[in-house]
This record gives sequence, C-alpha cells and structure tokens, in this order.
Amino acid sequence: MHSLLDCVSRLATILFAYRFGPALEAETKRYRLAADVFNDSAMILDCLSPAFPRFVRILMLCCSGSLRAACGVAGGGSKASLSVHFARNGNVGELNAKDSSQETVIGLMGMLAGSFVVSHISSTWATWLSLTLLLAVHLGTNFKAVTAVALRTLNRQRTNIVCSVFFDTGEILTPRQAARHERIFEKDGVLRWGESRILGNAEIGVKLTALIRSLRQSPECKKEHEGVNLAELANVFQNEKYLLWYDVQKRLVTICLKEKVSPEEQLKSWVHALVLAREIRHRLLKGGADNSDRPSQQVLLDIVRKTLDDIGMSFTPMLQRLKEAGWDLGTAALETVPGYRVGICSMEITGAGKDRDDTIAKGGGETKKDL
Repeated sequence: MHSLLDCVSRLATILFAYRFGPALEAETKRYRLAADVFNDSAMILDCLSPAFPRFVRILMLCCSGSLRAACGVAGGGSKASLSVHFARNGNVGELNAKDSSQETVIGLMGMLAGSFVVSHISSTWATWLSLTLLLAVHLGTNFKAVTAVALRTLNRQRTNIVCSVFFDTGEILTPRQAARHERIFEKDGVLRWGESRILGNAEIGVKLTALIRSLRQSPECKKEHEGVNLAELANVFQNEKYLLWYDVQKRLVTICLKEKVSPEEQLKSWVHALVLAREIRHRLLKGGADNSDRPSQQVLLDIVRKTLDDIGMSFTPMLQRLKEAGWDLGTAALETVPGYRVGICSMEITGAGKDRDDTIAKGGGETKKDL
C-alpha cells in the first residue's frame, strides 16, 4: 500500500509540474494560496479515511497524497517567485535563510500550541471543531498575506486592471494600488475592463493553426474570394511582433507571437486584445447586435486596424509611465502554458505576379509549415 501511495504521489508531482509549471511565475499569488488549500484538503481526507471501507480508504489516501504532491510543486514554485520579488537587492540566499529560520520558529510555536490544544480535547466533536477552526484560521491568514503582496510584474489580470484604468482616466496604478483590485482565483485568460463584467477571453502564444481556425469560423470563408485570409491579417501586423484575431461567436482573441518577441511587445499584444474586445462589445451593444447578426470579417479587420493605430499612439508613453510607477517590464508574465513562436516571410511565386505570405510556425524545438 505504501508503494502505491508513493507511486501516485510521484506521478502527481510530474503531471502537475508539466501542466501548471509555466503558470507558477505568472500566477504566483494564486498558486501560493492554492498550495495551502491542497495541503489542508489532504489533511481532511487523511482524517476522514479511517471511517470508510478499505478500498475507499485507499482511494482517499491516494487523493491526499496527490494533493500533497501538488502542494509541494505549487508551493515551491510560487515561493521561488516570491523570493525573487522580495530580494530587491539580489540577496536571495539571505532571504531564504531567514525564511527557513522563521519557519522553524513557527513550527516550534505550533508544536507548543498543539500540545496545549490536544490536552484539552477529549471527544470526536471537539476534535473536528478544533480542526475546522484551525484550518479556517490558516487559510484566512494566508489569504490576507497573499493579497497584501504587491507584485511588480504585469500578468494577465494586472494588465487588465492597469490598462483599463489608464484608458479610462489617464492614470497609472502603482503595483500596490493594483494589488487591491486583484482577484486571487481569477479565471485564466479573462479580458476584464476594470471591475465590470467579462469582455471575453484571450489565448496568447498559441500555434498558428489556432489563428487560422479562428479566421475560418465565419461562414464568409466558405465562399470563394470572401472573408479575411491570413495574408491580409499579416499585412496589418507587418510592423508588429504578433498577430491576433477576434472570434465574435466565442468572444475569443487568439494571439500568435512572432519570433524574438520582447516582453514589452507581448504586453502590447495583450493590451490590444483588451481594447479590441471592448471596442467590439461597445459596437455590438450600440447596434443591438447578437451572435446571429455579428459584423463581417472585413468590418472586424477594420476594427483590428483601427485599435492597433489607437494603441500605437499611446503605448510608448504608457510604457514610460509604467516604469516610473515601479512596474517590471523586463519579465514576461503573460503566458501560462508553453508558448509557440511564428516566423513570417514573403516569397514571390513565379508567374503569379504578386507576393504571397509564407508563414512558418515554430514551437517545441520543431519547425512546422502551416500555410
């Protein structure tokens, strides 16, 4: 049985690190608190397992072992990011040493308090009441601690908050001001304007095939010579380090990043997606349109071009003000899954009399010709 539990824990560690590893840097606060939730949930399962038959007990212990493994990965990864955040003078070693000492002191205090509590508990009801109370205090204090952290990197949610305030009021929030508006468990990839409802979702760093599928969603593309093709879209973004398109039906912005894209250019792509989603939503609400009467692809292309021009005039001054406000623009924190990069070049087709975009998508160390 111990071998089975050990195997399950090791597999859970590998799978969790593979699936959520890239997100630990971007969503540090979420996974720091999630690690505590995993650990406390595993503790509850361990306490409940003796009351069930052997087969169910084994399953519950396997689940608790998996949760502890997830806690180790999430806690370790998020702790490393927080250490870098707090070590502003590059003193990561000193910070970790003091953190270990602090954990030792807290552990000692916990042992002394536990000895006092255990000596006064004599019934099952009192045991569960004490456990529930202590776990609630544990999660509550950790939630307050996580929300108090003002990270300086711009992930998806903080970019939504800062940019929506900037375009509404012209002000730039500091990291501490933005932290007051953060949701710890915000849905991944959400495009939200300030505190208002969700405008849609966005995927960044995806394969080129995902962008092509988004372009072909419209019925216009099924008719010859209608709709927007990839060459037209690439022409709009020829001076940018990304491509994007908006699927009105799914309310999804698909962002493909080009080769050698910088963190600041990644930030621009997300800001563009946010502004584009807001502009399209306003047009739909103003015209009373719904999914059955959505704008044509050519109209969408014009909106994409217009919003790109609007952002181009204000993005550089915004970057300067973000740096002055204390934001770290040199660290990319927008991708939560392993990303792909796209290379675009123009090649002349003999006898065609015009240029054609030949697009090469690269990802995972391989080169794949998608178009």
